[in-house]
Amino acid sequence: MNTKMKNIGLLAITLCLMVGVVGVLLLDPIKQDIGYHRFVDQRMLLGIPNFWNVISNLPFLVVGCMGLYSIFISRRLVYITELKITYTLFFLGVSLVAFGSGYYHLRPDNVSLVWDRLPMTIAFMALFSIIVGEFTSPKLCQFSLWPLLAFGAFSVVYWYVTESNGEGDLRWYVLVQFLPILIIPIILTCFKSRYTHTSGYWYLLGAYVSAKGLEHFDELINNILFSLSGHSLKHVVAALGIYFLLKAYNNRKVIQPL
Repeated sequence: MNTKMKNIGLLAITLCLMVGVVGVLLLDPIKQDIGYHRFVDQRMLLGIPNFWNVISNLPFLVVGCMGLYSIFISRRLVYITELKITYTLFFLGVSLVAFGSGYYHLRPDNVSLVWDRLPMTIAFMALFSIIVGEFTSPKLCQFSLWPLLAFGAFSVVYWYVTESNGEGDLRWYVLVQFLPILIIPIILTCFKSRYTHTSGYWYLLGAYVSAKGLEHFDELINNILFSLSGHSLKHVVAALGIYFLLKAYNNRKVIQPL
């Protein structure tokens, strides 16, 4: 990857960061829409409320444990040794999403939503650090990991505290969730990975965007499919994207040594 592309990438990332942070500061506080908790599929099965929205989180546990197994047991995962903790936190965060999101969907409200969002920020921030490490500098990944994780947790806690005080503010959580989605394609395009099979990241991004679409059209999809809602399918599609990434991690080769 030539220097010109790297410079373009750095400029684009800087602009995204500036626009994102300034935009958040200029926006009015964003309150949590109380209607967010009213999912279309509220059926109880086997004594479990909102059964499909709860049970559809199991794929996160499966793929998260598969990732941890690949790191510690089979050792098939190809990764930067110095960043083992980062890959571990990513798959651990994915596994915890199953419990956090499952708990939230059992009793959807602002309190349980905290435990849904905290594991997601662990996975988001760890994944972002991994991509930074693989495409730019492992040292930058090590330097950024803990501040990113802390900021992700802060965004959730800040929202919940302000929400509890009647002045809910989701701005920082929105930044945590969506800014990496803007920056990651820039990194994938403008910088060169030290590994093959970078398509795994694109598959994951495609799955994430698809999952957001399924979430948005929750009721419409439920009306079409009758037995499945968009939100429950969102969980499955997002987990499938992580599975594709895991397959890429297990099958890739080094093309640019440290």
